[in-house]
Amino acid sequence: MMKFAAARPYSDPEVTARKLIEIANSVAAVQDGRIYIELINGPMLFEHKATPAEYRPASTLRSRAAGSPSTGQAPS
Repeated sequence: MMKFAAARPYSDPEVTARKLIEIANSVAAVQDGRIYIELINGPMLFEHKATPAEYRPASTLRSRAAGSPSTGQAPS
């Protein structure tokens, strides 16, 4: 059997969550421990070549582990 596509390194949410945490820990907080999401999205998209479809499940997994409710919807 021939494989036509290489395996994506961030297709596993656990691996992706670890990389997101690693990037987040390297970013300086701006106020009250908050960080700009752009400082995480940029490296994931452009340096590590992950797609939003790959790291969205990981960010949901990370939010649940941190105890914050995640509905997948923007706050109203």
